[in-house]
Amino acid sequence: MEVVIVDSGQRIAALAADAVQQLLQTKPTAVLGLATGSSPLALYDELVRRFQAKLVSFARAKAFMLDEYVGLGADHPERYRNVIEREIAGRVDFAPSSVRGPDANATDLMAACRAYDQAIRDAGGVDLQILGVGSDGHIAFNEPGSSLASRTRIKTLTRQTVADNARFFGGDESLVPRHVVTQGLGTIMEARHLVLMALGRGKAEAVHQMVEGAVSALWPASIIQFHPHATVLVDREAASRLQLSSYYEHVYAAKPPWQTL
Repeated sequence: MEVVIVDSGQRIAALAADAVQQLLQTKPTAVLGLATGSSPLALYDELVRRFQAKLVSFARAKAFMLDEYVGLGADHPERYRNVIEREIAGRVDFAPSSVRGPDANATDLMAACRAYDQAIRDAGGVDLQILGVGSDGHIAFNEPGSSLASRTRIKTLTRQTVADNARFFGGDESLVPRHVVTQGLGTIMEARHLVLMALGRGKAEAVHQMVEGAVSALWPASIIQFHPHATVLVDREAASRLQLSSYYEHVYAAKPPWQTL
């Protein structure tokens, strides 16, 4: 795991965009994993800027979303498929139908979950998965207590996640769906490169447990300690609980110029 501590969210976005741009330049048919939430928004804006500057193209790429709310109508603005369309997919040159999300309104949700995992495998697997982390250590919607080997499935959101996500629903927790379909930790771990971004003091304990704590279902994001190519990009507030922060900064400062994320 590589931990990179920087001064701002914009620097995090630039570093993550560098990784996406390099991947698409070397492998234009790459498969991306797209996350929602606050953490990736600056990254998506940066990728749009680079697309408009003709530095990167998504025309031959594919993408899979991490998760989706159960029960939101197709036209609901907070349905994650609509969020991804609004924030990134509709702003660059992804081909029609090249961005897929789980069918959270399927009649048979269990079958839809199995089909989604199979679709990812059929596409050759995810090359680069964008991730955020919740204040309670969840990634995607794998809440504390999630199986570390879990696959795409239905999950019930914790009270903390409902409270955290109420900001997207006008601050009204009663409007936040209680169930989601999410890629499992086992599914996420099959991506070839994980790029996780975290900003702000509210994520500091989760970042500490994820990077330096025991691997445990209590802090689901800690599973990425087992990933062969995981990059954690954090600002100084999110890094404030890291015990080895000075070492991470030393390692990054000494990184050879040819060695990318």
